[in-house]
Amino acid sequence: MNQTELHRLVSKQFKTKDPKALFDLRLATNLSLIQQLFFSLYPEEQYKEAFKKLLNQLPKLFVSRPDELKKQDLERLQSGNWYQSEKLMGMQLYVEHFNKDLRGLQQKIPYLKELGVNFLHMMPITTRPKGENDGGYAVNSYHEVDKKYGTKEDLLELTAEFRKQGLFLMLDFVVNHTSNEFSWAKKAMNGDKKYQGYYYTFEDDTIPKEYEKSLPEVFPETSPGNFTYIPEMDKWVMTIFNSYQWDLNYTNPEVFMQMLANLVKMVNMGVDVVRFDALAFLWKKMGTISQNLPEAHNLIALFRMCLQVVAPGTILLAEAIVAPTDIVKYFGEGQKEGNECEIAYNASLMALLWNSIATKKTQLLYKSLAHVPAKPKDCTWINYIRCHDDIGLGYENALIHELGWNPEMHRKFLLDYYCQRLEWSPATGQVFMYNPKTGDGRIAGSAASLLGLEKGLALKDQVVIEQSIAKIIMLHGITLAFGGIPLIYAGDEIGTLNDYSFLKDESKKDDRRWLNRPKQDWDVIALLDSQNLPQSKIFHTLQRLIQIRKENPVFADHNDVQLYHTGNDHILVFERSHNKKGLLVVCNFDSNPQVIETSWIKKLGYFAQGDPKDLVSGQKIIINSGLLEILPYQMLWLKRD
Repeated sequence: MNQTELHRLVSKQFKTKDPKALFDLRLATNLSLIQQLFFSLYPEEQYKEAFKKLLNQLPKLFVSRPDELKKQDLERLQSGNWYQSEKLMGMQLYVEHFNKDLRGLQQKIPYLKELGVNFLHMMPITTRPKGENDGGYAVNSYHEVDKKYGTKEDLLELTAEFRKQGLFLMLDFVVNHTSNEFSWAKKAMNGDKKYQGYYYTFEDDTIPKEYEKSLPEVFPETSPGNFTYIPEMDKWVMTIFNSYQWDLNYTNPEVFMQMLANLVKMVNMGVDVVRFDALAFLWKKMGTISQNLPEAHNLIALFRMCLQVVAPGTILLAEAIVAPTDIVKYFGEGQKEGNECEIAYNASLMALLWNSIATKKTQLLYKSLAHVPAKPKDCTWINYIRCHDDIGLGYENALIHELGWNPEMHRKFLLDYYCQRLEWSPATGQVFMYNPKTGDGRIAGSAASLLGLEKGLALKDQVVIEQSIAKIIMLHGITLAFGGIPLIYAGDEIGTLNDYSFLKDESKKDDRRWLNRPKQDWDVIALLDSQNLPQSKIFHTLQRLIQIRKENPVFADHNDVQLYHTGNDHILVFERSHNKKGLLVVCNFDSNPQVIETSWIKKLGYFAQGDPKDLVSGQKIIINSGLLEILPYQMLWLKRD
């Protein structure tokens, strides 16, 4: 039983629904765990007064929460794990790329609802440096809206409308670093010792050089190294990501308490899900890669336990793009199981799907998914095929070896396949952040361009076009069915291609990820009724699949994904089952038709009432000679009642 279950149980037995009394109850319920986590990071003999300060801070943060959100908190707590529902469908977008600003976004709520989207991840909208700012992830503030998006009042009006229309909002909390223009950084540069202690600052480069011996480089092309010399204060500062992003020093408890206050201010604007950005990097320790450290997990759990006391209707998402076996740890382990983050990105599934598209094989997909430990029952995934970021190739080397492949050569093949180094490949992506010292690189490009639509349209090759449409639908269909919250990147629902305009922008031209951050094409959307357009086929098929998902509770996340091996390495099969109902998903990753033997499918009960209906095509599935044929890049959804 995690803390959320405990709160739900206790509150049901507590007759009063007074928010303050229930706050006191939640604080009492979480207090011992908060104390344990706090002193695991900040030793009691040194930081007893700091802990008292935290305990005084929590009631003040609760008082600051709007009454409407306090009421929503109690409703959410009673409703159960709302984030595991089959009715959730997500979209990620840049506000300025979608429809100019916050008011423009609000005008497009009918479009979101038409597609079926009711969970929105808006990329950072707070103030940031005017030049390079890592797409808004270099923050000047945690709760002031950048004027190009509108005002804080516009945001409050938008979130109120979201609540009215049943939409959930996810915003980023850039928890690892601030920009060098943040108020704390400015004070540090002006010589304020207190605020220099909010960051990792050093008198000379002796200690930074020791750190560098074990720290990897995140952006080796544009921001090599992990420290930046700041002449204004004649000191070195840790900058893991970019030179203008200063890493926060969480070994200082004041930093934690100040950031907790910033977090609550942000969620008080109507945020339902907080995306904890770059949380794997939160704790730094010399002699390690300073990622996924136990202290980082304790710190995240401390944030969660405190936020749960103040705003239990708000939940956390782990933005941890790390090895598969490390991702599940952000749900919490041991005493922290289910007490860290409720949601995490299923980055492993995403990367493995792209591997299967390139190889046309599913062996690594099966091996890797079987290798990932089960997640806690009260947690869920966000399943996606593209986002604003690059595609990393963080597969387990040992599993690649088991297939008889060379890991380095395999990654090179994937880069070649997706980044226009193989003439026969239909993909038109580009390499992002290639590191010649290690041979590592990542892939940039929109889903449609990586899956062949751009090349097919350029060559006017109808076969390539049709196969690219099938691949787009299949991959998104897998994310809809796999178990978790499906998230589509804005524009992918209409097959938007790479956007090359970033090359003309000085602040963006060195970051190839802008290839896959296109503007929403409302002219194309106006033509979606024309059924013959590739964009129309993609939109209307995905719209229908989203509706099917919402109408069938079997799609809810019940920790029930079961993989099946068919003996055909081109095929992926998995089943979802709940309350005697089942959904069998069958996918062909090859450009040729494939067949599988079906006696085992019949034993699962999918032919018990005659030929089953494929929910994707609406057609009945006919078996000939005990074999099922799956067309190139076809996906079947077979339902069992």
